[in-house]
Amino acid sequence: MQSGITNEEARAYLGAHGYNEIAEHKPSLLAKLSRRIVSPISLMLLVAAVLSYVEGQDFDGNFILLLLALNIAVTLWQEKKADTAIQELNAHLTAEVKTLRDGAWQKIPARLLVPHDVIELRAGDVIPADTSVLEAHSASANEAALTGESLPKEKKAGDTLYSGSFVASGIMTAMVSATGGDTYFGKTLAKIDTGNKRSSLERQILRISQLLSSLALLAVLLLSALLWLRHTPVLEILRLDLSLVIAGIPISLPTVMTLIIAFGVIALAKKDVVVRRLSSLEDLADTDYLLTDKTGTLTENKISVGEILAYGHPEEELLGLAAAVAAEEPDSSINQAILARMKAAPVTQIISFVPGDSDRKRSTLTMQTDDGPVTLSFGTPQVIIGLSSISAERRKEFDADVNAFAERGYRSLALARVRGERESDMELLGLIGLSDTLRADAKDAISFLADNGVGVSMVTGDNRAIAKEIAGTLSIPGARIETPETRPAGGWGALSKDAFEGTQAFAEILPEDKYELVKSAKRFYTVAANGDGVNDLPAVKEAHVGFAVKNAVDALKGAADIVLLSDGIAVMRDAFIEGRKIFMRLYAYSIYRISESFRLIVTIAVLGFFVGTYPLSPLQLILIALLNDIPIISLGGDRVQIANRPSKLNVKEQFSLSILFGLVGVANSLLLYFVTFNLLHLPLPVVQTMFFLKLTVSGHLLIYVAHTKERWWRYLPSAAVIIATLVTQVIATVLAVSGALMPAAIPVSFAIFVWIWSLCFMQISELIKIARRPLQNQHGIGPGFYQKS
Repeated sequence: MQSGITNEEARAYLGAHGYNEIAEHKPSLLAKLSRRIVSPISLMLLVAAVLSYVEGQDFDGNFILLLLALNIAVTLWQEKKADTAIQELNAHLTAEVKTLRDGAWQKIPARLLVPHDVIELRAGDVIPADTSVLEAHSASANEAALTGESLPKEKKAGDTLYSGSFVASGIMTAMVSATGGDTYFGKTLAKIDTGNKRSSLERQILRISQLLSSLALLAVLLLSALLWLRHTPVLEILRLDLSLVIAGIPISLPTVMTLIIAFGVIALAKKDVVVRRLSSLEDLADTDYLLTDKTGTLTENKISVGEILAYGHPEEELLGLAAAVAAEEPDSSINQAILARMKAAPVTQIISFVPGDSDRKRSTLTMQTDDGPVTLSFGTPQVIIGLSSISAERRKEFDADVNAFAERGYRSLALARVRGERESDMELLGLIGLSDTLRADAKDAISFLADNGVGVSMVTGDNRAIAKEIAGTLSIPGARIETPETRPAGGWGALSKDAFEGTQAFAEILPEDKYELVKSAKRFYTVAANGDGVNDLPAVKEAHVGFAVKNAVDALKGAADIVLLSDGIAVMRDAFIEGRKIFMRLYAYSIYRISESFRLIVTIAVLGFFVGTYPLSPLQLILIALLNDIPIISLGGDRVQIANRPSKLNVKEQFSLSILFGLVGVANSLLLYFVTFNLLHLPLPVVQTMFFLKLTVSGHLLIYVAHTKERWWRYLPSAAVIIATLVTQVIATVLAVSGALMPAAIPVSFAIFVWIWSLCFMQISELIKIARRPLQNQHGIGPGFYQKS
């Protein structure tokens, strides 16, 4: 057995090889700044500024550059805030490794591992670096992430373990041979070009954005041709065209969506939920069925020894032998309960130890005694009884004892012994009953999920009696307890939707059963599943949304979509609700932004054709674009209503509602222009200023209408959104009244008229929204304009 290295040697190796991590390319502040400057919106602003200087409009050029600088500064600041928060969250997922340093085992962060370190690995551990196996006991590793082979490979002394794979079974000690970028995984990753994967919701919104962009460019081409035929100077045409593109095309839409999602992820983190796959939030909002583990989710995971039933031996002897086995895996919550009851583990001379896993369902210890080797098997009653020499009558008594424990809410573990190094014809020593208190909030959380359209079924390896007791106590909807014995002849895949809805719990479930249950349920539902062990990996990965609970093994945390940092089903409930909120915010923003773009493009195009010029100056168009974006950041934490059932965004409904709101805005704008210019015969500069104020005020009032299905005054946005919209509208009003940056100043009475006008047309948009509700319900579109999936 290797003795490991010293901490002093480790420091020297760390200096030579660096941290055990793959260097992540993080753009510098200069790179981020450069990326912002060469973005489409920035380039167009720069060109608009240059054209202003060429035309002799120095003030306009300077002001456009100032607005550009402010826009870039605010965006970089928000990105930095979001990145910092997400980095702090990821720190919670840092793995620790049991390492031999200075002759003693200690847990250290995986990033501090160095070549020549000796480490211990157990089932569920992610292999943190390339290593060479020194000792192995019934060990295997899953290398699917590297080789694509789905079946675990047996590992023995001398074999190589690769970073990024995980231990599927057994225990190994190994010596680190390569770390960080020198590992096989690190070298492979360096050759891979990774990119961000967008959710289908993001892709759908971006497609609508592209459609609007095409409409804006078509309007620009047609208006440019018309102005050119009317002998408008080319430079003026170019500056007007750029201004319309800046104001009309929702160029900032992808950035804003990313920020809204990032702020939503931060909000989830405050509820102890870490999102590893951002696109899973869409599935989370749509989830309508949860297959949940019992331990740690429905129970407190505070296991204790409830009762001991010894067969022909003192209870102390039974407990002492069980503690000898438990001492070899002291991190297990079950073993901790046994050791706590025993106070101190007995001193034994170990010959060999094979840990329990999802396949063996028992731990096996062979120890040296004065009378020679003795083997102990400690695990589930069904497995241990199969290793024991027992009569049929005694088997019935044993089964009755197990059922009696189950009826009292105890999970049973059995212990058997035999002389020699084998597991056959063993003497059955007795049962230990373990209890785990149900969480106080579990019943209310399950009821809440049911009221909000999320069905729940418990999945447990415990027997039917325990599952029935717990499911009944928690009032899990349904009336049946399914087991492998009661499943349909065609297997779990033959279960109907009614069968899932009527099942409170699936009991006596093996890992392969859980995987098949998830796969079968996906035929009818958007499925979420959680787990804690390496045996849960297939099911968690198969689910639409896979949760790793607080005490999950590293391998499962690495594969899950979402990692929970606290126990209980209540935190999962919070995750569902926050997921729906995030996508309602995205939806509300997209309605607002698409409507604004459509309104601006169509209004200017219509007036351009009939009047022969743009109704706004280039600077006014740019100001509208930037004032519209000021409240957007606040929408990331807006107060929104969510559907009381799982839901999927109806893009057709979203687009049609956006266009309706946009058409109201077009009618609003054209009518105002007709009244002020043709009826009141106001000068064009005054009309342009009134037009600017109307577009700004009306646009921001639409946020109040679009963000809720209720009457807008009954469900106002968050304080941050209200303040942001009020500030921008006050700024627009002051500019209009003072004439600063405007073609002309307008009297206060004109500004009041514009406000009243905008508020009246706001109510028209409100009436359209309310009028569409019966149609929405007829087509299955629920609260928040969501459609049932």
